[in-house]
Amino acid sequence: MGKQDNRVAYMNPIAMARSKGPVQTSGPTIQPTWEEVKEQLEKKKKGSKALAEFEEKMNENWKEELEKHREKLLSGSKSSSKTRQRKKNEKKKSGRPRWADHEVRRSRPSWRTR
Repeated sequence: MGKQDNRVAYMNPIAMARSKGPVQTSGPTIQPTWEEVKEQLEKKKKGSKALAEFEEKMNENWKEELEKHREKLLSGSKSSSKTRQRKKNEKKKSGRPRWADHEVRRSRPSWRTR
């Protein structure tokens, strides 16, 4: 007599759970009242005093830096076009030499020394 076949197909538990659909919760859920929600929002807005002071100080510092930067930009825009032209020329001079200006130097003389 032959042996009995005891192989079982594999069932993916995650796929099985998804096929059943979402899990139903038993009983009603408790939701906060509108007044409780307002209180929670006000508490979040208040935060800590130290944090509020820190943010205020950072805002003041940022405003000061912004004003300095604006003044710098405004004073720079009054400069003449000559200074801009000079800066352009300096950039051109500081670059790589042109190929036409390149001087060829050989490591060995072109004539035979022996």
